[in-house]
Amino acid sequence: MRSFTSFRSTTLLLLLVAALGFTACNRKIAFTTSTVVPGADGAVKVKKDNNGNHAIDIEIRNLADPQRLALPQNTYVVWMESNNGLKNLGQLKSETGLLSKARKAEMETVTPYKPTRIFITAESDGNVQTPGNQVVLSTRSF
Repeated sequence: MRSFTSFRSTTLLLLLVAALGFTACNRKIAFTTSTVVPGADGAVKVKKDNNGNHAIDIEIRNLADPQRLALPQNTYVVWMESNNGLKNLGQLKSETGLLSKARKAEMETVTPYKPTRIFITAESDGNVQTPGNQVVLSTRSF
């Protein structure tokens, strides 16, 4: 009886440690409320993979077409700040779903650098090397 209780306690402890270790590698960070597109909301998930890279998954809802902004632009650009500087991660397209009129935008990418902040700007061109002043969504530093 005693060995069964000890085995059960040890198993429970190992499961708890494994669960905490798994969630520590996978972070979900919400974007702060936007003054440019107040209805937009979403989050960034960052997960370190087996190769030491950082997988970034971005999901946003209610992101208006960039041409409908107060200062119309052609596209949204996702930026990543890290200890290695600032990087353009690419364009973000917002589209309506098949069964819904709500606009959604998603992006998945991988980087060798650990992000410290992710933000999105409205730009005239998706290949810009520095972000413009129209920051649409941003995370806090993480």
